[in-house]
Amino acid sequence: MFSFLKKITSPFTRIKSALGSKIRSLFSKGVNEEAYEELERLLYEADLGAEMAANIVKDARKVPEDQIIPFVKEKILKLFSAQPEPKPLASPHVILIVGINGSGKTTSLAKLAQKYHTEGKKVLIAAGDTFRAAAIEQLELWATKIGVDIIKAKSGGDPSAVAFDAIQAAIARKADIILIDTAGRLQNKTDLMHELSKIRRVIQKLIPDAPHETLLVLDATLGQNTLDQAKTFHQFTPITGVILTKLDGTAKGGIAASVQKQTGIPILWAGLGEKAEDLVPFDPKEYVEALFKE
Repeated sequence: MFSFLKKITSPFTRIKSALGSKIRSLFSKGVNEEAYEELERLLYEADLGAEMAANIVKDARKVPEDQIIPFVKEKILKLFSAQPEPKPLASPHVILIVGINGSGKTTSLAKLAQKYHTEGKKVLIAAGDTFRAAAIEQLELWATKIGVDIIKAKSGGDPSAVAFDAIQAAIARKADIILIDTAGRLQNKTDLMHELSKIRRVIQKLIPDAPHETLLVLDATLGQNTLDQAKTFHQFTPITGVILTKLDGTAKGGIAASVQKQTGIPILWAGLGEKAEDLVPFDPKEYVEALFKE
């Protein structure tokens, strides 16, 4: 019975949002101007952003009191209506992982490696964050644990050279998936742009249409700061999808909607815990339900 319940319970229930109960409590006292102003504040504090909160409340004024929560849920859900359909994987399929240090970038890469490996894919990891020795060591441990190949260099080595060697190795070994880690420094945007561009150029010398995915890892607990990160990285290298980590560690949770609204970049994966199986495909409906749970 326990295993059955575990299967049907959405991992998104781990989001600690109390938004739904707060709104229900608010309108249980009646509908007036003060209630609408408080609703806007609640939406803003849930990391939906000032503009989105104001627009939702503006439209919510037009619906009956008992329909306010369903209306707000539907408005947020519609932001994700353009979620892309999964595409067939290239062979080899190259995935570039980017994000700032501390976002959970390296761990997310390892979790993806384990997922693909479990599906029977031959996976190769490239430890391209050569500026952080701990990142290389961390990926080495994961590679050993999972049972996948890893290409690395000494700390301080050229990240693009690691990427090049990894692509060559993946082709030679007939790997299905190549996951390439990158440095997470945002201190100097010019250097960051140069480094990521160089990595892409090197990859394309061997596989012209790669990387097939460039995934940006964002820490949900940082709230609106994640929007600045998303815009910065998207400016420097085309981001195809977002991995939103630590979504279970924030009581706000609305940042996923803000990222989708402000950047148009689809959220593909959600981190809802520390274990490998806690990185799950992002499900907009389950996410919205979790925001407004009882």
